[in-house]
Amino acid sequence: MKKILIITIAIILSLSIFATENALEIFSWWTGGGEEEGLLALFNLFNKYYPDIHIINAAVAGGAGTNAKAVLKTRMLGGNPPDSFQVHAGMELTDTYVIPGLMEPITWILKEIGAYNKFPKDLIEIVSYKGEVYSVPVNVHRANVVFYNKKIAKEIGMTKEPTTWPEFLTYLDKAKKMGYVGIALGDKNKWTSLHLFESIMLAELGPEKYNKLWKGEASFNDPAIKQALSILKDILAYVNSDHSALTWQDATRMVFEGKAFCNMMGDWAEGYLKTLGWKPGVDFGWFALPGTQDAFMLVSDTFGLPKNAPHRENAIKWLKFLATVEAQDTFNPIKGSIPARIDADKSKYDVYLKWSMNDFSTKAICPSIIHGSAAPESFATALMDAINIFVTEQNVNQTFKEILWIAEDNGYLTD
Repeated sequence: MKKILIITIAIILSLSIFATENALEIFSWWTGGGEEEGLLALFNLFNKYYPDIHIINAAVAGGAGTNAKAVLKTRMLGGNPPDSFQVHAGMELTDTYVIPGLMEPITWILKEIGAYNKFPKDLIEIVSYKGEVYSVPVNVHRANVVFYNKKIAKEIGMTKEPTTWPEFLTYLDKAKKMGYVGIALGDKNKWTSLHLFESIMLAELGPEKYNKLWKGEASFNDPAIKQALSILKDILAYVNSDHSALTWQDATRMVFEGKAFCNMMGDWAEGYLKTLGWKPGVDFGWFALPGTQDAFMLVSDTFGLPKNAPHRENAIKWLKFLATVEAQDTFNPIKGSIPARIDADKSKYDVYLKWSMNDFSTKAICPSIIHGSAAPESFATALMDAINIFVTEQNVNQTFKEILWIAEDNGYLTD
């Protein structure tokens, strides 16, 4: 009996070792709603082609990756990388991992499978450094979107979607007077307040000047940024009192439950609303945040290849898979995002995502601060902290001074 037990344990251990040797650890922060559902759909499709590879889902909860990024950085700097990980295109990728020499270039992967020219040129540039691509864009999100409850919109007499701040604030006020929260906010994880502010800042600066900030061609010492703080203060009069206890999903759910008129969020909220059973254009509507109708605030999730990935060959298979039309058309309709590839099948996407696709191809592309595209992590973190203090204290002059200090500390123009 003892001998049988020892043999059984040995078999289990050998199988465990085999599974580990043919594993693929994928690190992300997709743990809820449409994002988790989309990730699992990718895993299922990948295993259809590679049934012997054991996927380790190393997802860490926390909106916008606030928790995951800290865990990932510790692992990467400690020489314990996952096989591949989710990272936002832009400075989050380049400044944090590429420039320090922690990533392998993957230009050859895209060229080998004929996918290099299947992504927009501007997007390829965002995921490149010194002529080499370092991650595969899986999707494109639009950050500057307001999602609203169509039933409540009818009750407050909204006959057309607002395009100016006075129109928007009027509807928020009407909703509040009728007993609804005007605009739901869930900033428990802090990033959502900056998510709202950066889009207001985009509205006041305009896409051209906003983009110039990150190139050192425009100064942060601009009255438009101070005005953006004033507008944020006006909007905060219509948010829910328990905002600091809620996540972005909680805030989005308030719209679904008929407690709030609207929520300003990236279009991952669209994926979440669909998982709750709502139909776009029927149960909920959307519009670009007033003043940003001509801009597409870009957020792109990508996956790269860390140096010394434990299962490098499997990671390469994963990246080749992610770059295919089939993978992107499987993931994005569920996630609530549009494909990064330009040759995806548009018929697979709902009315909202078609709207987003059209604007992506026609509007000015602007990088997000909090979602890693525009600025280094040090800048985004400091600005996020400043805006979170502002949400509580609402001191426009003091916060504007702090923004100038943060910009100066990070080498941006302030005069």
